[in-house]
Amino acid sequence: MTKNGKRVAWVTGGGSGIGEAGAEALAADGWTVVVSGRRQSALDTVVAKITGAGGAAEAIALDVSNADEAQKAADQIVAKHGRIDLLVNNAGVGLLAAAEESSLEQAMSLFDINLFGVIRTTKAVLPAMRRQRAGRIVNISSVMGLIPAPYMALYAASKHALEGYSESLDHEVRDAGVRVVLVEPAYTQTSFESNLVQGDQQLDQFKSARSNAEAAMRDAMKKADSPEVVARAVLNAATAANPSTRYTAGGLARQVSLLRRFVPRSAFDKSLRKLSRLPA
Repeated sequence: MTKNGKRVAWVTGGGSGIGEAGAEALAADGWTVVVSGRRQSALDTVVAKITGAGGAAEAIALDVSNADEAQKAADQIVAKHGRIDLLVNNAGVGLLAAAEESSLEQAMSLFDINLFGVIRTTKAVLPAMRRQRAGRIVNISSVMGLIPAPYMALYAASKHALEGYSESLDHEVRDAGVRVVLVEPAYTQTSFESNLVQGDQQLDQFKSARSNAEAAMRDAMKKADSPEVVARAVLNAATAANPSTRYTAGGLARQVSLLRRFVPRSAFDKSLRKLSRLPA
């Protein structure tokens, strides 16, 4: 803890949505929260909201695709507060397209944020966490890190990769008093849908199926969880004395996780195609 007795949390992608809600939940629980992201104005709004409610927060402009910026942010937090107790890796981007509709450059750009951005910030905080012999890293994944995602194949691949990285790293750092855990939301009421990137090499043969996938997502978003639902899962993941490997966030995420584990593959496959509005 810092001199004022507060634990220090760093939340990437903290300017809106899940990151903002998570930062507010942590601040309400007594943490000093550092929010980072690319839009300084959005970060300043979040900080003002938290401090106006009596919490402790500050902002650092950061692009997680830049390793130097990630390291400088971690160094700045440690220099000011003496430690980093928690890193919440929330920064990410979405992509709705058939797998064949993205160039390799677009695929690499997606992974550069969703996977390598996490790796950059994680590598930046681990030396401090090892020195203090304590720390927690919470990576925001998705139920699409557990299941197939037609017309979001590259996004799902980035989350599957994040899951493998997180579980493997957790085993490597436990002896240092550090734990790495995953939070898996389903559809959430954020700007994610409106900010989805489209494929940069769109093909006419996928136009109808892609349109169906977009419609299915719009329908799902009507029943999506609030960011506060995910924030509660983040807080649980951050504070549990003996954390689980995964924390599902919301009823749909729990349902999908259970179905993936216990429903026969053929039945799950049929249900997924129906929900995705694909031919049987």
